[in-house]
Amino acid sequence: SALSEYLIKEIQNVYRTQGVRINDKHIEVIIRQMLRKVEVDKPGDSKHLCGEQVERMAVLRENIELALKGLHTITYNPLLLGITKASLATESFVSAASFQETTRVLTEAAVRGLADKLNGLKENVIVGRLIPAGTGFAHHAERKRLRHKAAPVENIAREEHKEKVASKIEKAYKQEMATNHQA
Repeated sequence: SALSEYLIKEIQNVYRTQGVRINDKHIEVIIRQMLRKVEVDKPGDSKHLCGEQVERMAVLRENIELALKGLHTITYNPLLLGITKASLATESFVSAASFQETTRVLTEAAVRGLADKLNGLKENVIVGRLIPAGTGFAHHAERKRLRHKAAPVENIAREEHKEKVASKIEKAYKQEMATNHQA
């Protein structure tokens, strides 16, 4: 986009005046993170609200789904987040906690009962796991394949557990009703 090109040019000018050469791709990575959020202007037929900040990729995916269904898509405006805000606005609370406001980020995650899926590079490095790229990509792809393969079995077990619990609740309810009816 024009904004990202402008930012790259201006940042490079600052470094070049100091005699430092940096490949554009390094700056592009940072700028991509700073521009990954959008503000919903018109929610169309989505579940979002006007003014809500949403991940750009989530909006793009949702717009495709809405368009395929013949519904109104989301209109949005890009947001330029500062580096600190961009780092804290990540989906990974482990990654966010490693940057700033560690106590607040971890407390919020605990209160909300969040689980970090460890999808990114940074959070995998923090916990000492292979990163999902390069030589670690095959490892993560295999884990994902096995997890998807096991999902139907886990769902069946979960449904059986729900049925057992429901049966126990129904039995206890009937006993309670019979006891109250006799009294």
